[in-house]
Amino acid sequence: MALEGTYLTTAGLHELEEELDQLRSVRRQEVAERIQDSKEVGELENAEYEEAKNEQAFVEGRIQELEMMIANAVIIPDHTQAGASSDVVELGSIVAVQMGKGKKADTYTIVGSTEASPTDGRISNESPLGKALLGKKAGQKVEFKTPSGSQSITIVSVQ
Repeated sequence: MALEGTYLTTAGLHELEEELDQLRSVRRQEVAERIQDSKEVGELENAEYEEAKNEQAFVEGRIQELEMMIANAVIIPDHTQAGASSDVVELGSIVAVQMGKGKKADTYTIVGSTEASPTDGRISNESPLGKALLGKKAGQKVEFKTPSGSQSITIVSVQ
């Protein structure tokens, strides 16, 4: 894994910190107890023991992943705050786009890949649409490639 920044909103960073705390304080202990219980059965080749060891590896791997993401966190500015707007699309921008004339505008927030959730209106700065929008202004027409072909949108507004 490259040592590049993990782009996160303040809320996203808080969620990762909570998950890390949960893994360290609760899940780690639960898995250790499962391993101990399965050892007491006597057979170290039993399926429960193997499953618990696999879960332990997953938990420890996720802890390392979260620690790395938090250590390399780059906080995205909150564009919902008064006076925090920019006329150029950047990480954290809330962008209204229109696919075609007469169609309803869709609104997206540009976030890092860790927090992307297109169904919730949060698109990654690394997605085809996110990349195409970065650095553009309201009123500009933007073309971008998707797996299904080339798409064209117009930026209605940038907050």
